Amino acid sequence: MRAVSGGEVAGILVAVFWAILVSFLAVALVRVAQTLKATTKLVADVTDQAVPLLADASAAVRSAQTQIDRVDSIASDVQEVTSNASALSSTVASTFGGPLVKVAAFGYGVRRALGGRRDDEPALAARRRTVLVGRTVPSARRGKRNNRGKKD
Repeated sequence: MRAVSGGEVAGILVAVFWAILVSFLAVALVRVAQTLKATTKLVADVTDQAVPLLADASAAVRSAQTQIDRVDSIASDVQEVTSNASALSSTVASTFGGPLVKVAAFGYGVRRALGGRRDDEPALAARRRTVLVGRTVPSARRGKRNNRGKKD
C-alpha cells in the first residue's frame, strides 16, 4: 500500500468542502425558487383582486362627485331662496312696519286719552321708588313722603 501524501489529503478535504458548499447552495437556490413562485402567485392574486376593487373605487368616486355636484346645486338654490326671503322680509317690514307702528301708537294714545286713569291704579308718583344706601325702598314703606307732587 501506498502512503497518502499531505497534498492528496488536502485535495480530498477541499473536494469534500466544495461538495458540501454546492449542496448548501443548491438547497438555498431551491428555496429561493419556491419563494419566487409563491411571490409570483401572490402578486397575480393581488392583481386579480385589485383590478375589480379599483374599478369599484373609481365608480364610487364618480358617484360621490355626482352627489357633491347635486348638493352644490341644492345649496345654491337654498342660498337664492334665502336671499329672496330676506328681500321679501325687508320689503314687508318697510311697507307695513312703519304704518303699523303708527297705528298702534295712535290706538294706545286714544285709549289712554279716553280711558283716563282708573281709581284702583296707584299714582305714577306712588309707583316710584327711592334708592337709599344702595337699596330700593318700596313706596309703601316711605309713608307720607311720597305726596310731594300730589294735589289733595
